[in-house]
Amino acid sequence: MSETPFAGSYPDSVSSPTAKRRVAMFTLGCARNEVDSEELAGRLTGSGWELSEADNAEVIVVNTCGFVEQAKKDSVDTLLAAADTGAKVVAVGCMAERYGKELAESMPEASAVLGFDEYPELAARLDEVVHGKQVESHVPVDRRTLLPISPVQRQDTDLAVPGHGWGPRVMRTRLDDSPVAALKIASGCDRRCTFCAIPSFRGAFVSRTPEEILGEAAWLAENGARELFLVSENSTSYGKDFGRGMDHLEKLLARLAAVDGIKRVRVSYLQPAETRPGLVKTIATTPGVADYFDLSFQHGSGQVLRRMRRFGDCDSFLGLTEQIRALSPNAGIRTNVIVGFPGETEEDLRELERFLVGARMDAVGVFGYSDEEGTEAAGFDDKHDEDTVTERVARISALVEQLTMERAEDRVGDEVIVMVEQADDEVIGRAAHQAPEVDGECVIEDGDGLAVGDFVRCRVESAEGVDLIVRPLEVVT
Repeated sequence: MSETPFAGSYPDSVSSPTAKRRVAMFTLGCARNEVDSEELAGRLTGSGWELSEADNAEVIVVNTCGFVEQAKKDSVDTLLAAADTGAKVVAVGCMAERYGKELAESMPEASAVLGFDEYPELAARLDEVVHGKQVESHVPVDRRTLLPISPVQRQDTDLAVPGHGWGPRVMRTRLDDSPVAALKIASGCDRRCTFCAIPSFRGAFVSRTPEEILGEAAWLAENGARELFLVSENSTSYGKDFGRGMDHLEKLLARLAAVDGIKRVRVSYLQPAETRPGLVKTIATTPGVADYFDLSFQHGSGQVLRRMRRFGDCDSFLGLTEQIRALSPNAGIRTNVIVGFPGETEEDLRELERFLVGARMDAVGVFGYSDEEGTEAAGFDDKHDEDTVTERVARISALVEQLTMERAEDRVGDEVIVMVEQADDEVIGRAAHQAPEVDGECVIEDGDGLAVGDFVRCRVESAEGVDLIVRPLEVVT
C-alpha cells in the first residue's frame, strides 16, 4: 500500500490565458492506480490545471483503493486528511467506483465521488466543484456487465476504461522522475475467484492494442523511463480478446524490449494456470526482459485452490517453478498466499509448506483470510476464528522469512545487473529478480560516480534478509 503526493508543474501542462486552477493528487493502492493517476494528471494539465502541493491546492483528488478493509480504511483516512487542508476533495479510484453514492453519503467531507466513466471529463467535474455546483455521485454497477460476454467483441466497444483508448497524444503526465515506470497492458479480469471482488468494479478483461502500448512505451522512454513494469489484473490473458493466436504477450514483450531507451521490461500478475511454456521461455530467455515471474499461486493445496475456484496443486506448481529454473536457474519468482481460508485443514497447511520449501521463491506475501464484501467466500461455512488465522499467518510468515533469506544468501558470489534508483548518501537499486517496492533491493558499495538510471553489473558480496549487498564491476552500456 502506498500513498504518493504529487506536486509541481510538468511539460504536458497547457498554457492558459487566465490563472490556472491548482490541483493536488494522492494515490493509494497498487501500480495500476499509479498509472491511472498519471492519466488523470495528464488530462488535468492538458485542460489547464496546474499540479500543486496539497496546502496550495483548490482541489485535492484522492485516487482510492477498495481491495480489502485496510485499504478502504487508508482511503477514508486520506480523504479526511485532505479535507482538513480546507481544499475541496474529490474521490476517484476503486473505492469510489465500488461504493459511489454510499461513500458520498457517509463522507460529506468529499465534494464529489466519481467513477471511472467520469475520468475523460474530470477537468470539467473539478471546475464544477470549484464553482460550488452539485456534482452527482457515481452510482455503482457490476462493471462485468458493461462489456460483451464474448472477449473478441470487447475491442469494438467505447466503454471508458482507465488507461485505454488514448489518441495520438499520450494522455499521461509522469508524476515522479523514477527510472522505472508502470505501463498498463490490460484491465479487468474474467476469473471468478471466490475471495476476490476486483472484477465487479474493475470489469471484464480487455487488452490494450500493441500499437497503443508501444507508443506509450516510447513516450515513457523519452520521459526518463529505463525499466517498464507491465501491469494488469491478469497479464497472462493479454490478447485473448484479439481473436487470433495465443502468443500475444510473448510478441509484445519482445517488441517492448526493443524500444529505444528501454533497458529492461518486467511483467507482473501472471496466473499460474495460464502460464504457457512459450511465455516461460520468452520471459526467461529474451534479452531486455527481466527473468522475473510474479505468479499468483495463492496456496499450495489443491483442495483449498478448488474452493478458491482456482486451478493447480503443489506438484503442478513445483513443476512450473522447475520449468522456469531449467531455462534460467537464477530467475526471480515471487507470489502471494492466503492462509486461514474457509475449510483449510492442517493437511492443507502442510501442503502449502511443502510447496514453499520446494519452490525456493525470492519473495512471498502472506495474507490472512478475511471476508470481503460481495464475494462468494464470504458465505462459506467452516470459517476459522481470528486467532486461528493469526496463528497460521505467523507460522507461514516465519517459514517464508527463513526461505527467502536462504534464497538471497544463495545469490552471494553471483553477478547481477542492477538498475540504480537512488544515488545520494547510499547508492541503491534493483536486480532483475527484484520488482519495485515489494522484493527487496541492492545496496551498492563503493558506488561513487553512479547515477540514477545506470545499469551496473555487480557482484553479490552478502545478503541482509532479502536485500543484497553488491559491489559494482562495470556500467552496462
